[in-house]
Amino acid sequence: MSFLDSGSRLAPELIAFRRTLHRFPELSLQESETAAKVAQQLEQLGIPYRMGVGGHGIVAELQGECPGPVIALRADMDALPIQEETDLSYSSTRPGIMHACGHDAHTAILVGAAKLLVDQKLKGSVRFIFQAAEEVNAGAKAMIAEGVLNGVDEIYGLHNLPTLSAGMTATRYGSLMGSVDRIEISLEGKGGHGAMPDQSIDPVVCASAIVMALQSIVSREVSPFDPVVITIGSIVSGDANNVIPKNAVMTGTIRTFDPLVQQFMPERVERIVKQIADAYRCQGVVKYIHQVPVLVNHEANVRHVDSIIDRMIGEERRITAKPTMAGEDFSIYLRQISGCFFWLGSGPIDNAEQAFGLHHPKFTLNEDCIPLGASLLAEIATQRLSDLSR
Repeated sequence: MSFLDSGSRLAPELIAFRRTLHRFPELSLQESETAAKVAQQLEQLGIPYRMGVGGHGIVAELQGECPGPVIALRADMDALPIQEETDLSYSSTRPGIMHACGHDAHTAILVGAAKLLVDQKLKGSVRFIFQAAEEVNAGAKAMIAEGVLNGVDEIYGLHNLPTLSAGMTATRYGSLMGSVDRIEISLEGKGGHGAMPDQSIDPVVCASAIVMALQSIVSREVSPFDPVVITIGSIVSGDANNVIPKNAVMTGTIRTFDPLVQQFMPERVERIVKQIADAYRCQGVVKYIHQVPVLVNHEANVRHVDSIIDRMIGEERRITAKPTMAGEDFSIYLRQISGCFFWLGSGPIDNAEQAFGLHHPKFTLNEDCIPLGASLLAEIATQRLSDLSR
């Protein structure tokens, strides 16, 4: 029996498991109940596992008949601080928390892959990585620090995409997703009366100038063929309409699509902030926080995923993924070892492009993607173990 047929038979229980996770979402760094539910599934399968890896992460390993290569499969488990607006019968029971990115489905898919693989005669081992804290870009780093990649030859993962019809997939060679960096800018001026600006040093005016000037990095310092996004998402300063405050604090995100471009962004931001702050007589301090690198797929591994997709469901159900500036800490694994990350369609069959996107309070997921995702991951792992064992 093929993995597709076996996956279809598992569909009801995998969907039920996903709905349970959806009802009880947990934020990043708080995924203890989710981890316990995953552990229960692994217990039933008799697959050895470790809990509490890199926070609430779980690592399980299915040993083959004899020593050989190790292929890792990864899923994330955390939810988002979003109030659900879907009115589903299994919608979140926790106010202000929602699986608006489909990590509940990813977890169910990886559990499904484990169920499909448990009775296979593997030519090596498959390591299942259930990762916490992806949404805050902390989980992959923490798990790697605790040795989750030790002995692993390659790693594979997927992410659902609601704007792509269920039954479809999307892969891309090279850069797929953008880097994610955080900036925190602190400005100090001199407070005073709003009617007497000449007796003050206004950090709000300075902050406004910095917001606009940072965009000149994109338009005048980086090639138009190298995508960059600089967004200031928050400005906090003052409490009264007629008072010039002493301080202003801004936070923002910077996304790039080329590792070399990312490398030079801190100097550019620091220079502009410091020089504009000087011009406005303020003290400016920049904290530049690297979070995740550009997600760069490895060519041989993308070829492998493409071949599996084409053989299992047909080349017509695989498209070339468009690049996106959204970030994903799977990129940190790919910086350590070779592998591939791809999109799994989770949208309606018709007009998927009109579906609510990831991180939206009305995000919904076509659950037909769950058994397909499990089947694809199982085949990707078994066939790659066979290839590497030759």
